[in-house]
Amino acid sequence: MANVTVYNMEGKEVGTMELNDAVFGVEINEHLVHLAVVRQLANKRQGTQKAKTRSEVSGGGRKPWRQKGTGHARQGSIRAAQWTGGGIIFAPTPRDYEVKINKKERRAALKSALTSKVQDNKLIVVDELKLDQIKTKEMQKVLTNLKAEKALVVTAQDDKNVILSARNITDVQTATPGTINVYDVMKHGALVVTKDAVATIEEVYA
Repeated sequence: MANVTVYNMEGKEVGTMELNDAVFGVEINEHLVHLAVVRQLANKRQGTQKAKTRSEVSGGGRKPWRQKGTGHARQGSIRAAQWTGGGIIFAPTPRDYEVKINKKERRAALKSALTSKVQDNKLIVVDELKLDQIKTKEMQKVLTNLKAEKALVVTAQDDKNVILSARNITDVQTATPGTINVYDVMKHGALVVTKDAVATIEEVYA
């Protein structure tokens, strides 16, 4: 099992912690990580874009002028694509962008992402993360002490003070063990996790 250093909120070492290899020491599957990221980004898309084709725009029911003898190019409708106000060729229509991968693949991808953070020394374990009040400056101070400027902060439970204190810090996001996902883990440079959150993650995903 891998050992990681445990820090306090001042950034000082206060001990070590063993990580479960079933979650934080698996063989990294880059393909599954890629699929999981593609899935999440695709599933965010609304798919509500719409433009009208020439069969849907109004007007243009008759030929604008006769075929020959006018000096103009021949035209069949004023709603053809080359006309102002005409229809769009291959117009986008509402569609579902959903990408599906099965549950085992999602879990394996998340384990690969967590393992990559351990191998890159980007997993920072904190003994506890508690703020007495909602204060962005205090949260920023903690992250600076931990040398985690661009971070995903994972707490065992929703902590209002931590969530609201981190909300206005650029490139910092909060989550709980039940809401972490591959995209957020890979997007942020550091993964700051409390000891309780590590235990919960191991319990859920091992």
